[in-house]
Amino acid sequence: MPPSLALRMNHALPVEHRERLLRVGREVSFPQGARLFEEGGHANHFWIIRAGTAALDMHVPGRRPPVIETLGVGDLVGWSWLYEPYVWQLGAEALTPLTTYEFDAVAVRLMCLNDPEFGRAVEHWVGRVLAHRLNAARARLVDLYGISETKEPR
Repeated sequence: MPPSLALRMNHALPVEHRERLLRVGREVSFPQGARLFEEGGHANHFWIIRAGTAALDMHVPGRRPPVIETLGVGDLVGWSWLYEPYVWQLGAEALTPLTTYEFDAVAVRLMCLNDPEFGRAVEHWVGRVLAHRLNAARARLVDLYGISETKEPR
């Protein structure tokens, strides 16, 4: 399930909030195969993809981590930074060379606290992304590991 265009930062945030957020971002690149973060790790940054693709994956005991969603230009990578206990719920890997804006989570959370209008806009955007990612994870796991019904003669 690809992310909706409406969930991308340039569509989800008003111009003034988007520009304010981008002022505190820095450009960071990752080589193909680099892990941006691991499930269970401390969520202290997040990224907006400028070029390339990244995969979100989930730890499943005894199995290779399934890809939950593939993200591209304009997509938010990481939402766990906004909600306590600030622990990654998924992992992320660069599928191609990746160029991103990287944001310090503590700095952005402070910006949200200091400007309630900005905070509401960011929280609404990230909450919508979170809801989409949970649906994508559920659908992908049902697809991969769902119980198939067997037809027995009556």
